[in-house]
Amino acid sequence: MPRGNPGRLVRSVAALVLVSVAALPAAVELAGPSPFGVIGPGAPADRAVPPHTALRADRQASEAAPTVDIRRTGDPANRITLVLLGDGYTADEQDLFRQQADRAWHALMDIEPFRTYQGFFNIRRVEVVSPVSGIAESESRGRKTATPLGMHFWCEGTARLLCADEATTARYAGAGAGPQYLIALANSAEYGGAGGTGVTTLAGGSPDAGRIIQHEIGHTVGDLGDEYDSAPDDADYPNLATLNADDMRRKQTKWWRWLGAESPDGAGVIGAYRSVNGLYRPTQDSVMRTLGSAYNLPSREAIIEELYRKVRPTDDPMPAPGEVAGRPRLDVRPLPLTGPRQLKVEWTVDGVPVTPQPADDSWLDTARLELAPGRTATVTATVRDTTDWVRDEAFRERYMTRSVSWTLTG
Repeated sequence: MPRGNPGRLVRSVAALVLVSVAALPAAVELAGPSPFGVIGPGAPADRAVPPHTALRADRQASEAAPTVDIRRTGDPANRITLVLLGDGYTADEQDLFRQQADRAWHALMDIEPFRTYQGFFNIRRVEVVSPVSGIAESESRGRKTATPLGMHFWCEGTARLLCADEATTARYAGAGAGPQYLIALANSAEYGGAGGTGVTTLAGGSPDAGRIIQHEIGHTVGDLGDEYDSAPDDADYPNLATLNADDMRRKQTKWWRWLGAESPDGAGVIGAYRSVNGLYRPTQDSVMRTLGSAYNLPSREAIIEELYRKVRPTDDPMPAPGEVAGRPRLDVRPLPLTGPRQLKVEWTVDGVPVTPQPADDSWLDTARLELAPGRTATVTATVRDTTDWVRDEAFRERYMTRSVSWTLTG
């Protein structure tokens, strides 16, 4: 879940963008009230949203549901596990759920920064069997559903806001060895979803399902706000501001480090672009404004920072840091990235830089070191993520850098 107080979770529940990018010319802005906003017509912008779990408090989760680890990149204690669950899929429709779940997580890993950092994620599927097919869709306002996760549209009085019973979903997901994000797919072709709370939701059968999850997970993982014109005027997010570029730079706040940078997705220069609701956003367009677009640079940084708040840049080194006898191979085990750039590893012996084998700097053969017999030496490996998608150097030093040391004794 995103960090912050419970009120922020309420405000980031999901605002879906009205249309997909494929349906609009590039220069067209979204206009008009969004059917996906949390706030209904005439409601105050700070209205508290009651817990989704109150919808079906009497529903009891089954003892267990079949669980499949469909992708494992490393130790769950140092990975984020995406747990995909289905609702409204009968026993005969589990193949449909598997196909839609695969489509969803593949779409998520197809957008940066998730593409580069996909090695930070394990993916698990929980096959929840429903006694009925489908969920309560928008035309069924007010009807309770008999599905296990209680997924329904018209959440909080908004037609296309799609919610699940979060407590029940969490029980089906089970406790993990490390951090988890729960993603619930509804057996529905309607357009809808939600993000920013304990369960990210989407309609698994929607033609826009892949683009929906890319938007909604931005709320959940990056604590991002909606950038479109009809979103509530709440700037308590890393990609929204009440300040223009000059004031941001002067106060060194929000995305001031990025001002003037060229967006890698062709969205122009990072600045402060004012929406109709009075808030400023970093770029003219992004996935938090139009489905099918990309995350702008401040949003990428926010997502990467949240990943590193949950995951260390290395798995447990081998052997364990401390005193080691002889001249063993030392393996610092940095987490893998997808693409040519990998985490940078620097080695020193008693503070003096040394070069490991040329093909792979993640380990060092200490037998190659010229150490006098009986000498004690301290070998240190420092792993650092040098990505230029992060400009907060204090954060990089604290969370994206890790040093480990071994003491060699003859």
